[in-house]
Amino acid sequence: MKKLFVLLIILIISRDFASAQKEANDFKYMTLKNTALSVKELKEMFASMDFSKLFTKTNNSYTYGFIGDNYQRIRIKFISIKKDSVSPNTYNIYGKSMVKNNIEEFRGTIKITNIRKYKGTSMGLDNEWKNKGLKGQFVILGDYDFFEDSTKAHSGIFKGTFESDFYLDKTNKYHYDDIEMYADGYVNNEFVGKWVQYKTIVTKRCNWGDYRIPNSGDLDIGAGEFSPADKYLKYGWQTLRDVSFQKTESKKAIAAEKAKWWNN
Repeated sequence: MKKLFVLLIILIISRDFASAQKEANDFKYMTLKNTALSVKELKEMFASMDFSKLFTKTNNSYTYGFIGDNYQRIRIKFISIKKDSVSPNTYNIYGKSMVKNNIEEFRGTIKITNIRKYKGTSMGLDNEWKNKGLKGQFVILGDYDFFEDSTKAHSGIFKGTFESDFYLDKTNKYHYDDIEMYADGYVNNEFVGKWVQYKTIVTKRCNWGDYRIPNSGDLDIGAGEFSPADKYLKYGWQTLRDVSFQKTESKKAIAAEKAKWWNN
């Protein structure tokens, strides 16, 4: 009976792991198949460029994430990101995650696998970018592996794929692509993957992004901006709701949302 139970647990974990990995692979595949993108690969052309600042542009209070099937809120902060001196498409990451009141450090890498250009270039709201000489909008795709401290009781590995968008100005300088920031559904720096606990190999979906969360199911009910559904508020989203609807608790909620928790 004990062996049967262990086998059942292994099968469940294997299923969850495969499902989470498929989600990450599908996310990258569907992006590359987007007909709005050119098929020409530009990764090597941009290899000398340092994209470090692209991943730390957004205020952390607007980076939202979930972990697990109940969409428990997770907060992710990249504290340090440095382009690798040997591998030009690899970036070394140091950061922290927070679930409830549990804060964990992690270290790892993001590796750029693809850079593609959009066939067209958005001119933004009311064509405000029309005469600014933009040289195009681009998509970066890649993989990430972040490792928490294995000596901690509830630590593990973040693994998956990501998409980040940038544009080039008339001087060939790159910028975080915020051209469509005021459009419904705007998102950037999308991370899709899983978290795997070291000791139990329990696997959980774990996605995050700037302003919206990729593949967030029925968690996000917002139209113009991210808004958590009522049934998930108890999983770490209540303060965000209080801020949005200016509840009597809004001062405390604002402090919680804007707190630099990674300094703890």
